[in-house]
Amino acid sequence: MSRQKHEEPSVTTTADATTAPLPTRTAADSTYQNRVADYWNAEENPVNLELGKIDDLYHHHYGVGEADRSVLDEKDPERRRERITAELHRLEHAQAELLAGHLGPLSPADRVFDAGCGRGGGSVVAHLRYGCRADGVTLSAKQADFAGEQARRRGIDGKVRYHCRNMLDTGFPTGAFAASWNNESTMYVELDLLFAEHARLLRRGGRYVVITGCYNDTYGRASREVSLINAHYICDIHPRSEYFRAMARNRLVPVHVQDLTAATLPYWELRRQAEHLVTGIEDTFLTAYRNGSFQYLLIVADRV
Repeated sequence: MSRQKHEEPSVTTTADATTAPLPTRTAADSTYQNRVADYWNAEENPVNLELGKIDDLYHHHYGVGEADRSVLDEKDPERRRERITAELHRLEHAQAELLAGHLGPLSPADRVFDAGCGRGGGSVVAHLRYGCRADGVTLSAKQADFAGEQARRRGIDGKVRYHCRNMLDTGFPTGAFAASWNNESTMYVELDLLFAEHARLLRRGGRYVVITGCYNDTYGRASREVSLINAHYICDIHPRSEYFRAMARNRLVPVHVQDLTAATLPYWELRRQAEHLVTGIEDTFLTAYRNGSFQYLLIVADRV
């Protein structure tokens, strides 16, 4: 994707009197980005919506940790659905907390950036954990509006803001952020453009965290399963090695790397048995993880 131009108009869902007006721009600047925006503007998958209704934290990512498989033994059909939904949400929230735990130390005076924020759950988790200000961006105006309404309902819209913007060229001030992250959104952009923007936004010594699915270079080229995942989500999954090369080119130095592949398997094994939530991609993820062609990584890097 090409970097967009600074003179284009934009949409920002929540005002903040403590910051100067931002340059205007549109969220998408290519046919592909418009397709991605259209996809997420139209998306109404129960696996994204029903889980968030439990506590009004809407996560657009997968889960980690051991699953309580006793939920599958529930005899009452309605209660079984409720318990499975709650358990999947617990695993997704554990993933969000895992990522947020690597952002610190932060204080309420700090500002953080959520790149590809979806319906906003990650920004809320970071704010509740540290008291910091958070800005989330998404190509989807529908997601930004939804997330902004959730922040207003929580009474935190003065601290947590959502914008319909391009995470490759946000218009936010250089060096304004103490920490930033991508949670399963890097596969929609070119990594060099993305990491250049994170490096610009972060102050020296700032922390960048990413959790992502990537294809395993040692397996060879992208597997059939990875290609199916790409087609399902209209994305382009990157090889593992490219994350580290692109970080090195953009002043981001990894300080911690964790393979979460084994930790996410219980989530997918449970989700494939949730008849009310399945999207048809569950077996593909499980096969890709198990045959070694696909990995789920956490990378923590410092901006130098």
